[in-house]
Amino acid sequence: MVPPAEFRSYYGRPIVKPPVWTHDVAAYLFTGGLAAGSALVAAGADLTGRPALRATGRVAALAAVGASGYLLVKDLGRPGRFLNMLRVAKPTSPMSMGTWILTAFGAAAGAAAVAEAAPYLPRRGALGLAARALPTAGRVGGLVAAGTAPALATYTAVLLADTAAPSWHEAYPRLPFVFAGSALASGGAAGLIGAPVAEAGPARTLAVAGAALELTATHGVEHRMGLLSEPYRTGKAGRLLRAARLLTAAGAVGALVGARSRAVSALAGVALLAGSAATRFGVFEAGRASAEDPKYTVLPQRERLAARGDA
Repeated sequence: MVPPAEFRSYYGRPIVKPPVWTHDVAAYLFTGGLAAGSALVAAGADLTGRPALRATGRVAALAAVGASGYLLVKDLGRPGRFLNMLRVAKPTSPMSMGTWILTAFGAAAGAAAVAEAAPYLPRRGALGLAARALPTAGRVGGLVAAGTAPALATYTAVLLADTAAPSWHEAYPRLPFVFAGSALASGGAAGLIGAPVAEAGPARTLAVAGAALELTATHGVEHRMGLLSEPYRTGKAGRLLRAARLLTAAGAVGALVGARSRAVSALAGVALLAGSAATRFGVFEAGRASAEDPKYTVLPQRERLAARGDA
């Protein structure tokens, strides 16, 4: 009897070149989602008269997009490479579009966050004029950031699915929903941590809805792609995604039962943030693992060829 084949290498090399990205990119996936979710929370709070929740969302969005910019430049190696990417807008390139999305979002989120300084400025002179103009500028900036937020939350999923890493590429119909849910959950979590319970209702709703979407979409990635779901359930990625599932579920429950408790709401927010981060790192590790093991390239190809032959 011939033993089962073990696909280890192709002339000593992986069939698919593993991604060269470091964990800075995994962190970038998280901070981008947090920025997007926080901007949505802030815009909703602004339109419904919740100043503390608005300020929390705006500051969180600016801090997260600032971290995203730092992580992206660090991965590229030097700031000039980021600026060079802005010389051309290429609609067919997720990286090119993502750079423009991040830039537009960052400018709008920055304007919205700066507007929170208006109450602390003098009421006379040039600073007085600025104090009167900032609320309007902040609302416009906040709405622009919120309008850009869905693209910021999901373009990284398209970017991963556009690579040759088998488990990322196969997940292209589901990965944007995983990232969208994660972004909503993390943005709502920031609101639960930073805003009083009297204003945190919309953040609570967004956090629970995002958690439900994230858990549902992640389950599909883990179980509905045949062999290519395996990297999401095993190894380091499997451990991270199991932790993400527990943290996200616990955070959603805490958000629901802690509607009258600032402490419980804050703990729920911390759990949701940790769950969102673990999801992003888990997805990142799963794609890397699938690229390093040739069986995730060879066996699905053979299955597709066999199906065509049967047809």
